[in-house]
Amino acid sequence: MPRPPPMDEWVNSFEYYLRVERHASDNTVEAYIRDCRRFVAWLESQRVKTLVGVEPETVSRYLVHLEEEGLGARTRARARSSVRQLFRFIVEEGGREDDPTSLVDSPRFTSPLPRVLSATQVEALLEAPDRSEPLGLRDAAMIEILYASGLRVSELVTVPLQSFDLRTGIAIIRGKGDKERLVPVGDRALTLLREYMRDARPLLDPRGRARAMFVSQRGTAMTRQNFWQRLKRHAQTAGIKGKVSPHVLRHSFATHLLEHGADLRALQAMLGHADISTTQIYTHVSRARLAAIHEEHHPRG
Repeated sequence: MPRPPPMDEWVNSFEYYLRVERHASDNTVEAYIRDCRRFVAWLESQRVKTLVGVEPETVSRYLVHLEEEGLGARTRARARSSVRQLFRFIVEEGGREDDPTSLVDSPRFTSPLPRVLSATQVEALLEAPDRSEPLGLRDAAMIEILYASGLRVSELVTVPLQSFDLRTGIAIIRGKGDKERLVPVGDRALTLLREYMRDARPLLDPRGRARAMFVSQRGTAMTRQNFWQRLKRHAQTAGIKGKVSPHVLRHSFATHLLEHGADLRALQAMLGHADISTTQIYTHVSRARLAAIHEEHHPRG
């Protein structure tokens, strides 16, 4: 009977799978592999020589070991997730029939809910830029697109001109891991985008050299830092207190969609989340917001 591959060999194959077949980002790959190598090192210290025979109890003992080492619940949950992905890969490759992590509960931790703007605050933010000026019209279009589509700011500032179909209202977005997804942007955002393309962009990039949809005063692609600073200024103009970042608008997009009956799977596709568990945070946000509204406005809240 052939001997099972060494543990390091499985981890190396898993790394290749993440990079080449899954097209995962460098940061994601590094995090997964770092966690997996830590797990393998611990197994070796326990005189375990193969991943094929690892039992659920072994994984549980490893998570207890991480807790005893002083690692927080969030770190331990990420470690379990990384090891789980490794074992799923081994199962898919025919190395074993079961995933020992499936019977091991993830460490519980309290995750701070993301900040969400109210619909009134979003409206005030959208009205803050001076649309009579090219930069103001550009900012208004960027904010509207961000809220209408839930794009990441890195996706917004790098989106090419040809990515938006102004007729259908669909944008082709290349996101994390170089994966493409289709994102609808809505009529109001399209109207503002057309105004920007007609009245502002030719003034900002008179020679038409920039490939990016949104350009700076110098005719070059916008940077994340530039847009962040502009957004902060517009939030102050709108009278919105507290931190307002591009990610706050992404959170607001997702939460408002769920509050109006959007399907969680559809939201996952629009946000470009690889795992539905990432999207599920917005169900908690919606419930928390509803509870707060009830407490504030119900006579017996």
